[in-house]
Amino acid sequence: MDGKFNLFTETVDERFRDFVNQINEYLTEKGCKCDIKTAKSGYVVSYALSSGKRTLAVFVSRKTGMKLRIYAEHINTYQRFLDTLPEKMKKEIKKASVCKRLINPDDCNPKCVMGYTFEMDGEQYQKCRHMAFQPSLSEENNPYIRQFLENELSVRLNDD
Repeated sequence: MDGKFNLFTETVDERFRDFVNQINEYLTEKGCKCDIKTAKSGYVVSYALSSGKRTLAVFVSRKTGMKLRIYAEHINTYQRFLDTLPEKMKKEIKKASVCKRLINPDDCNPKCVMGYTFEMDGEQYQKCRHMAFQPSLSEENNPYIRQFLENELSVRLNDD
């Protein structure tokens, strides 16, 4: 596992390697299982709590850089946090695909888990769970990404 993770971190922009390592340590210390696969665009590194099958977060490589997809199943518990995000992160969230299934359940694959309905800056959004919270790693975003994970993980750990 460590060997695969090291190969993955070699593909991460040098500026963000420490952050990626910190996130990996934090999530694994909290009981998340790390799963590493290769894909066309590079490595896909996912984290899920050992107690559940639902994924918490996934590092994904894009042409624009590394992103961390956060599956914020409990966003309604801490949605006010979204108001504190930097404008660039808010813009990425607003740009994310709408959840077709929330709007019309027949418009999407019936096996698809529905997306999220949440408020940000007083406006309501219905976004696809795979696209809603997928911030790019950056000096500005990283502290908020960490806080986002902490918020989601604390709710999930309390649910178990």
